[in-house]
Amino acid sequence: MSKAKTATRQTATKRPTKAEQRAETMEQILDTAERLFSKHGFYGVTLKDVAKQVGVHHTLLNYYFDDKKTLFDAVFARRAVVTIEKRMKALDDYDRAAGGKPTVEGALHAFLDTDLDLYIQGGEGWKNYGAFSAQASNSPEGAEFMDKYFDPVVLRLIEILKKALPDADEADIFWGYHFVTGALMLTLARTGRIDKLSQGLCHSDDYAAVKARMARFMAAGFRDICEQRKRDRE
Repeated sequence: MSKAKTATRQTATKRPTKAEQRAETMEQILDTAERLFSKHGFYGVTLKDVAKQVGVHHTLLNYYFDDKKTLFDAVFARRAVVTIEKRMKALDDYDRAAGGKPTVEGALHAFLDTDLDLYIQGGEGWKNYGAFSAQASNSPEGAEFMDKYFDPVVLRLIEILKKALPDADEADIFWGYHFVTGALMLTLARTGRIDKLSQGLCHSDDYAAVKARMARFMAAGFRDICEQRKRDRE
């Protein structure tokens, strides 16, 4: 056997290093915890539940994480940094391209579509994260992490919306965002309710259909509320 073939075979059968094994185990733990938290929330999952699903002894999880809250934070942070970076870039790019004259719909497209693309293209892992985020946003623990990670990108959106609606009451803009994020979280939860109500015409995980409609729908609401308030003042 030639030296080249021998080297190729040795490479192919090379065992992963301890660091690689740890990294793989960590990903399995985070994937499993993400899926379980997305279905049962923070209080409905224990470290033993995660360990059982991964197929390891629960004491191993304590090697990686001090407690369940630390694990929850790690699950939250892993994908949060990705979506935050992409959304912030999309908002900055849009604001710059708009030349000081952004529109509500344009700002919402930058904010929503960038995130929805991750769920459309990212497979089941990202869809689990979406459901996990929806669960988290409705719990005290999750709200704390939402503040920690997402406030900067939300405030960047608000800044652009204020430019798009210079005469709007600031409170109306914040309420508008509140309604937008509520609809987004319900969408990401994938409850299946719209599937039943529409008798299969719509599907909870059809994020492409959501992307085609949500920004435009929400922009109309923003404009109507803000313009009505302006008329009331006049």
